[in-house]
This record gives sequence, structure tokens and C-alpha cells, in this order.
Amino acid sequence: MNERIANLIKWLVVLAMPFFLGLGVVLLVIANGGRYVRYEYGKANFTPDLNRYSEEERALLGLQPFTRAEREALALVAVDYLQRPEPAEEVIYLLEEQRLPGSDRPLYNEAEISHMIDVKNVVDGLRRVWWASAIVVVVGLLLLLWRRQSRRLAARALFQGGIATTGLLLFIALFILLVWDVFFVQFHELLFPPGTWTFNYSDSLIRLFPEMFWFDIGVLMSGGALAAGLLAMVAGWLWQRALRRSPALQRDQLAA
Repeated sequence: MNERIANLIKWLVVLAMPFFLGLGVVLLVIANGGRYVRYEYGKANFTPDLNRYSEEERALLGLQPFTRAEREALALVAVDYLQRPEPAEEVIYLLEEQRLPGSDRPLYNEAEISHMIDVKNVVDGLRRVWWASAIVVVVGLLLLLWRRQSRRLAARALFQGGIATTGLLLFIALFILLVWDVFFVQFHELLFPPGTWTFNYSDSLIRLFPEMFWFDIGVLMSGGALAAGLLAMVAGWLWQRALRRSPALQRDQLAA
């Protein structure tokens, strides 16, 4: 491996690192979605169901608030749906078969079902992107570690990838905390066709997953990815520091 190829591999690792760490945290949260739902619904200040409607409006719409147990059970089915490895069209029946508690009425309307198909397609796409970034990071670091002369580049790739991840996620975290409404809209506009992700407050998706749910999960995901970036940065810095003290590497290291 010559110097040019080694540096190219290093920069590929640096560029892939934010996807590897950031999406890794996102997918980890989704994989533990059941625990997150139980935690969120267990909060004393979690948004009550149908809080936007008065008793008279609820009666006019024929709606009864979900109990906490009903809300949790219904939400866990949606989490299970997103965790399934099959394509969305093969497992959407999990949501289509759900009914409003105590009735034969479907839990989700056609627009909500269509959106949930889009959501799973996005999640499945993120998994593919994560696997691609994981291959680049892992294989790239292994190639750089293969020769003693290029190990300093591996340490530098980890350090700089951590910096890139930290900077990006710090921006996202501040965006969420300072202008949540703008972030929420732009995020959905980026991932979903216009007009397909807005619903009435009486629709089940809003009742099960109110805005507070998404704000909290946004903070959790961005904060977790930020922590992962900081950890990679510190690990890369310590690794570079250790390599500088290695007499063998000082003799034959590659120029970065």
C-alpha cells in the first residue's frame, strides 16, 4: 500500500464515521424501542391522550382516551413492525389488523398506513446505509492497521472521524433544542413526500406518538451519537499519543 492509497482509505473512514456512529445510535434506539416506549409512557408529565380536545369534542368525535396500558400495547405493535426484517409491504398487516380498543374500527386510517409503509422503507434504507458505512470504517481501519507504517493513519482517521461526528451531531442537537419545530418539519420534508406526514390530533399516530415523544427521542439519538463521536475522538487522540511514543513507528511511519 503506497502513501496515496493509505491517505485515501483514511479519508474514506473519516467521511463514513458520522454515518457509522450516528446511524448506529439511531438503529440501537429502534432495536430497543419497546424499552423506550415503556420509559416514555411511564413519565408523569407525558402528553395525555386527546389532550387537545374537551369532553364535548371527544363525545362529538366518538373518541375515548386510551388508557396507559392500551396506549403502550398499541405502540409496541408499531415498534415490532419497524423492527421486522421483512419489507414493509409484507408486515404492514400488523398495523392494518389493529382495532381501536372496544370497537371494530381500524386503529389507523389509509393515510396513516401509507405513512407507516414510508417510515419502514426509510428505516430499512438507513440500515443499508449503516451497513455500508460499517464496512468502510471496519475494513478501512483494518487495512491501515495491516502495516505498521500506516497505523498512525488509522489512529488519525478515528480521531478525525470523531471530530466530524461530534461537530455534525452538536449542530443537530443544538438545532433540536433551539428550533425544534423547524427541525421537525425539515426532517420530515427531507425523508417523506410533502403532505403525507401530517395528521389530525384525533388520528392514532398522533395519539400514540405525540410531539413530546419525538422531541425526547430526538434528544436521545442526537445526544447518544454526540457521545459516540466524542468517545471516538478521545480514543483516536490517545491512540495517536501512544503511537508517537513508539520508537519503531517513529522510524518508519507514513507521512500523513
